[in-house]
Amino acid sequence: MTGPIGYQIDDDPERIDLDVVWEFLSTRAYWARWRTRLDVAAQVAGAWRVVGAYDAGSGAQVGFARAISDGVSLGYLADVFVLEEHRGHGLGHALVAALIDEGPGASFRWLLHTADAHGLYAAHGFGAPDATLLERPARPQEPSSPRT
Repeated sequence: MTGPIGYQIDDDPERIDLDVVWEFLSTRAYWARWRTRLDVAAQVAGAWRVVGAYDAGSGAQVGFARAISDGVSLGYLADVFVLEEHRGHGLGHALVAALIDEGPGASFRWLLHTADAHGLYAAHGFGAPDATLLERPARPQEPSSPRT
């Protein structure tokens, strides 16, 4: 897959650097800090599809997105991120496009829950945020710090 100049976009699940994904989700992602490393590993392994963004020079992973799907008509976009030092190059758009606009899910109905980056998702056909979709169902109290 092509990516912005200086980057590669790849949907090979074997290429995902779980250390990069875990570090970002457990320390910088407001939506995932409560997950354990085992949770993240299981979610990546069980994903319908994952896409990574990589520095073309070093090969280091600098972004990620995953999808949950029935494989037929419905997909859920999750855990989209680009490391701060690589933002501003179009990698968020490239990740979302690779996951939802290209490949086997291009004709799916896609769902997403997020509290930010609405402009990014709007550019890919997502509607305006609906407060009811952003509510999180009740769950046991989340730990105050990431679990390992």
